Amino acid sequence: MSKRSSVAARISTLIVAGLLAGRSLAAAEPSPQAETKAQRDQRMAWWREARFGMFIHWGLYAVPAGEWKGKTDHAEWIMHTAQIPVQQYERFREQFNPVKFDADRWVRIAKGAGCKYIVITSKHHDGFCLFDSKSTDYDVMSTPFKRDIMKELADACRRQGLRICWYHSIMDWHHPDYLPRRDWEKRAAQGADFDRYVAHMKNQLRELTANYGKIGVLWFDGEWENTWTHERGLDLYRYVRGLDPDIIINNRVDKGRGGMAGLTKEGSFAGDFGTPEQEIPATGLAGVDWETCMTMNDHWGYNKNDQHWKSTEDLIRKLADIASKGGNFLLNVGPTADGLIPQPSVERLEAMGEWMKTNNESIYGTGASPFVKLDWGRATQKRLGGDKTRLYLHVFQWPADGNLKVPGLKNKTIGAYLLADKERKPLRIGPDGTALAIQVGDTAPDAIDAVVVLDIEGRPEAGGGGTK
Repeated sequence: MSKRSSVAARISTLIVAGLLAGRSLAAAEPSPQAETKAQRDQRMAWWREARFGMFIHWGLYAVPAGEWKGKTDHAEWIMHTAQIPVQQYERFREQFNPVKFDADRWVRIAKGAGCKYIVITSKHHDGFCLFDSKSTDYDVMSTPFKRDIMKELADACRRQGLRICWYHSIMDWHHPDYLPRRDWEKRAAQGADFDRYVAHMKNQLRELTANYGKIGVLWFDGEWENTWTHERGLDLYRYVRGLDPDIIINNRVDKGRGGMAGLTKEGSFAGDFGTPEQEIPATGLAGVDWETCMTMNDHWGYNKNDQHWKSTEDLIRKLADIASKGGNFLLNVGPTADGLIPQPSVERLEAMGEWMKTNNESIYGTGASPFVKLDWGRATQKRLGGDKTRLYLHVFQWPADGNLKVPGLKNKTIGAYLLADKERKPLRIGPDGTALAIQVGDTAPDAIDAVVVLDIEGRPEAGGGGTK
């Protein structure tokens, strides 16, 4: 038998074996039970309460740190954007040795900022896994580091009371069965079998849900290529929910995401929440679960040359803005190849944490603002016992005359105070034309976002459903 015939026979044997394995796996695949609205609300409760999480993009792409052949604008997509062949990209494994990685320190940074959960890239589009996978040797155990990063981080999260969640890319530029190939690649697609790849991905998802204790979210990405279909999305959603009926899954598991705006299009698409990317919806979205994911600078993965950082003021106000529209904020960090969260990220997270120490109750567990527009800032709300509502007025622009005007509120007021005031001294409230005026004083307790608490009777009636 010629060498060519031998290779062809081997490919044929692998394909048959893979299809049989896939059929066997499919026959044993778990499937979720039907879910009532009350059951869904219970499953989503912790996530809706959290409102703030940390996103972590980390992998082999941290090694080149965004630079390749003189170009410095790459990051986690560098394999594709710099058109690096698979065998050449694999060499980064030999250099990935994050000896400064400290899972407890990472979790302390997240917790100190006020984050309630962490979502980290178990596998990004380049196919490299940060966990000990029995389905591939293209993982962290094949690097000089040889430590299961996901286990260490999951254990640290549980010690410190945060939820651990996985980002897992549907797309895989490394796996020989993933299709389509990159248009610049020289690897032949002959013999590749996408069904076999899906079986491989499901095996890895089974590992991630079985080997690291209870996780909060499976955050999918990479669903936009034509090999991924609505039917495959529904199947994957059902498969993962069958592995863990309590898990939460984003809408990128299916084909229903409406571009970077991230909200799910009308139709029977799978996914528990929408995923706006690098943007915040213009208005509140009543009854819709969504989460804005956003970078602190211009890249998700580490880029040593990117110093275009968002300000602390901007990030705190974005957090308040997102909560005021009923969403969660998933704020990204891109650690270095050594295993450190960049210091500018740490500084901003520490500042957010200082603000959250005083004001976290105006974020956690809150609902969308009842106001159409507030010229001075944003608002969040919580239902209290006895048919009462607490409004949290996030004041970005402190009134020069010391009178905060709340437009169009029809409810009877109970009282108001500054959230930063530990004594909760009552503020005077009175009418001002069609607005309510709260005498807040001349000086803002916080120049970025000072929160005024206003308790009212009943559900808010303010003639609107969100904040512009």
